[in-house]
Amino acid sequence: MFTMWAKTFHNTHLISQTTIKDDSKDTRTHKVFNSLDKACQEFNISRPIWLEKNIEDFKRFSKVRFDQDSFIDEIEFDYLEIQMLEED
Repeated sequence: MFTMWAKTFHNTHLISQTTIKDDSKDTRTHKVFNSLDKACQEFNISRPIWLEKNIEDFKRFSKVRFDQDSFIDEIEFDYLEIQMLEED
């Protein structure tokens, strides 16, 4: 089971969080993108753009933060963080 935890923060305080589970046969990359889409829908925010620094952080730590630079729209929080909790 693939599980991703998504959280938004403002002034170091947790604002919202959700856990997305995916038991499909998709590739890891598709599961990450699909889970991020679901989290963004739940938070009612636009989907962030993956910058090179985001890609490298996710590859190294299975965790990434998206700040205002990753969003086209203005965001009402400091950053969105996603973290992979479980992968089979």
